[in-house]
Amino acid sequence: MGLNIFSIIAIIGLLSIISGTFMISMKRNISKKYTYPLLIIGGICLEIYSIYIQDLIFIILQGVFIISSIYGLIKINKNRR
Repeated sequence: MGLNIFSIIAIIGLLSIISGTFMISMKRNISKKYTYPLLIIGGICLEIYSIYIQDLIFIILQGVFIISSIYGLIKINKNRR
């Protein structure tokens, strides 16, 4: 059992979410600009993987994660104006 395209997508998703979470913990204003897009990309990658493995709980979890990341991005952009 080797790495298929969906495993690679899942790895990219995990790395994106880990990077975004690390950037949030740094608490710099510059990093917030790039944090939420990383979280959204990671969430979408893991959503693709969860659909591939057909795990309903994981699919719902990632859907909620993507929505909350989009909300965070909108909130950050509103505060900057």
